[in-house]
Amino acid sequence: MTHTGGPSELVHLDIADRVATVTLDSPANRNALSRRLVDELTDRLRRADTTEGVRVIVLAHTGTTFCAGADLVEAVESGMVQGSRALVALLRLVAGLRVPVVAVVRGHVRAGGVGLVGACDVAVVSETSTFAFSEARLGLAPAVISLTTSSRMGERDAAYKYLSGVTFDGIEAARCGLATYAVAPEDVPNRVVAMLAELTRASPQGLRETKRLLNAALLERIGREGEALAELSARLFASAEAREAMSAFRERRPPSWDYPGSAEGPPPSVQGSGTTQTS
Repeated sequence: MTHTGGPSELVHLDIADRVATVTLDSPANRNALSRRLVDELTDRLRRADTTEGVRVIVLAHTGTTFCAGADLVEAVESGMVQGSRALVALLRLVAGLRVPVVAVVRGHVRAGGVGLVGACDVAVVSETSTFAFSEARLGLAPAVISLTTSSRMGERDAAYKYLSGVTFDGIEAARCGLATYAVAPEDVPNRVVAMLAELTRASPQGLRETKRLLNAALLERIGREGEALAELSARLFASAEAREAMSAFRERRPPSWDYPGSAEGPPPSVQGSGTTQTS
């Protein structure tokens, strides 16, 4: 087995038996897509893809969350212009790698994390994993991640899940097309091993050209729409509604448009604690 990196890294790369395993290891912030994690993930994926003999990449995680989406601390401090563009580039990279990528999810997935799963070619999830397109509840829209998720789901599924931000389990993720298989948590390792055995039997050219065929339309769409969707995402992150939603999230209170018992938002005492006020 080949292992690269040190104990302080956020993303690990291990290579053995034609399989490269890339593991997200930033449980303290639920594997959020911070600048550092995205940079390391990009590097590990590229290294895995160019390593002779690798036929499949497994994208796994430590902790109870596969990926929580954007790092909201960084988003509040410096905006999301670069972050949105970096996410577009990451999704393009995953879809364009020469070998298939298998997401292995044994925990929670939110927002940008769902987009990352959608970019993978195959996804094995535990039945107890949970998913949500949480953007609409934060004054945002699943702009960038629609690139890799809308084509996986039917239009009705996408509409309801995007608009409501509802949480759904791994069984529903498989039913609607976001996951390939949903299995009991204890059965995930065996299902992954069986799947990898099948995938690694294919020839390198067969895998490469089939993946190219499957993802041609997706890569074309990313090239055509990615920049505009990144700009939309950054603009929404900078909006007053999104700032209010993030303040409410940090302060563990409802946002102004969902304050209990009031159609006009929270009372002045709460407004003074971080909510945008208007005259």
